Amino acid sequence: MIQPRRLYATAFAIAAAATGLTGAGVASAANAPANVARPNCAGPVSDTWVNVTIDRVRNGNGLMAVTLYADEPRKFLVKKGSMYVGRVDATAPETRMCLFVPKPGVYVLAVYHDEDSSTTIKRSGVLGLPEEGFGFSNNPPTIASIPSFRSVRLNIAKTGLSTRIHLKYP
Repeated sequence: MIQPRRLYATAFAIAAAATGLTGAGVASAANAPANVARPNCAGPVSDTWVNVTIDRVRNGNGLMAVTLYADEPRKFLVKKGSMYVGRVDATAPETRMCLFVPKPGVYVLAVYHDEDSSTTIKRSGVLGLPEEGFGFSNNPPTIASIPSFRSVRLNIAKTGLSTRIHLKYP
């Protein structure tokens, strides 16, 4: 199973495609109390996690960054709006990971392939379009715009559920 490499506590993730944010602060599931049953997950340890498969990964370079957002539209893709970011080594053609969530509920996942392990998503041109692969929970269309909050909401009703996110590369 893929080992979490880093966990960042500030917003960035695919939000960077629209806002250019970066991550900061490090934590690890390995620091959890010994009495807590914990799978190989990224994020602050809890009794609830979601298994995430990210497909269409073009190479195994760098890291896969998965940002967790609460069910609050005003915090979606804004600076310091995320709950945290889990990172694992990227593997092609798909990367599998587990992400702790605070408790069962509705969340949003935003993913990007940090191919150079810079902790920021590369952007180009005047419009700041992403140069690295990205995706969102529920795989909404993202042609020429970021997805609506409603289209990316994911109900994690109990622990151990699985979701698949398709990466899109420019």
